[in-house]
Order: sequence, then C-alpha cells, then structure tokens
Amino acid sequence: MAEPRILVVNDDGVESEGIIALADGLRALGNVTVVAPDGDRSGFSHAISARHAVGVASVPGRTVPTYACTGTPADCVVLGVVELCGGRPDLVVSGINRGANLADDINYSGTVGAAVEAVVVGVPAIAVSLTSSWPALDVTHHWETATDVALRLARELLAEPLPDGTYLNVNVPNVPRSELAGMRYTRQGRKRYDERVARRDDESGATFHWVWSSPRFGEGEDTDTAAVRAGYASVTPLRIDRTDVGVFEQRRNRS
Repeated sequence: MAEPRILVVNDDGVESEGIIALADGLRALGNVTVVAPDGDRSGFSHAISARHAVGVASVPGRTVPTYACTGTPADCVVLGVVELCGGRPDLVVSGINRGANLADDINYSGTVGAAVEAVVVGVPAIAVSLTSSWPALDVTHHWETATDVALRLARELLAEPLPDGTYLNVNVPNVPRSELAGMRYTRQGRKRYDERVARRDDESGATFHWVWSSPRFGEGEDTDTAAVRAGYASVTPLRIDRTDVGVFEQRRNRS
C-alpha cells in the first residue's frame, strides 16, 4: 500500500521554524511536500492571486521537497495539490503558525485560510497554531508540542476522514510536552475589543495607529479560548459552508 501524501503549507513563510518542525514530524506518516510563501503572509486569510502570475522555486537543503511560492497561502495549496506533490495529497496540514488563531481571529488567519482552500478543492485539512507571542515577548517556542498534537490528529484523519466540507482548527499552548494538560474538542469562541484602533503620537509629530488593540475574549467552558487558557490543545471542527441553516429554514418561504 502506497504511503499517504501530505502537503504542508503555512502563512509565516517557508523559512519559519514552525513549518520546518511540522514537516519533519509528519515524515513519520508518509511522503511530505512543503509549499509555502516566500515571505510572511500573516493576515491574508483566504486571499488568492487572481490578477497576477505566481512564481515557484525549489528550496535546497531541506529534509523533504520544499517550494517557495510568491503567492498567498491559498495559492500554495492549489499549487501543491495540482502540481507539486507528485499526485493528489491525502491531507493538507497548515502551520505551525507562530501565534494563536482563536475565536474571531480565524477570519483573518492565512493559516486557517490555507486549510479552507484545501477543503474547497476536496482535500482534508488541519490548521495548527502555537499560542505564542512574537519572539520579543516569547523567547522559547515549543514547536515539538504542537508537532505532537498535529501528528496525532493527522494520523486520526488519515484513518477516519472528516465529513466533506469540515476541517480542524488547532491551537496548542506554548508549553513543554510534559506540561500540556491534554486535548479538547471545542467550539469557536468570540473576541471583542475595548479599543478598535489605538492612536499613539511620537515626539516628531508623527501619528501611529494599531488597528487591533486591547482584545477581550468571550468566555464559555467549551470554547477554544477557554481550553487554551486551561492548558489544553484546542481542536475546533469548522465548516466551509457558512449558511445559517436556522435562519434559512425560518425565512425561506417569505420571499
């Protein structure tokens, strides 16, 4: 029986420590190919390159075939699935993102956007994030912990695929393996902002704005944010069909 093909993508870029750790870990399950942006594409969500060509270049010196792409995370998925994996992949794993993708932030995430694109083109997908801050605040990044969680879930999905249109959004606390409390299936939480935009003026008279400031996470014991705060890896099943079935059924005959 042929080994499964696994496509690894991200939004932090092909040089990210997280994608290197993830690709090396997933080698235990099958043939891994990496297709990732040639630079940071954080916050690109599900954007595609509709109006310009996308370049691809091989990256030497990696343990698995690796390609740098000039496009978006979603572009990387399409290129990997159609051109670069040597056949249609059995699974797409996006990550490991440096920083959480929880609650409403999944709407902006290129890591999650890549998983969405995988499901759109018919390949099961997992988005994986390490809930760390940037290096200036979080010096140590426990990629190995997130890799272990990703490996466990990838093994499960290869054996028992999710329903069509469903993918997993995974957030892993930035702690050593021994300190991870476990894994919980969760629902997507909500995120609110005390300030939508924060303004700062410096001595030269210039004005700077931080668009996302002072976040407040909504509570709920079964949410993704609550699980991570309690020390658990959060696994949230999400759907690409955004139809509100309740409202649809309620109003379908009013028109």
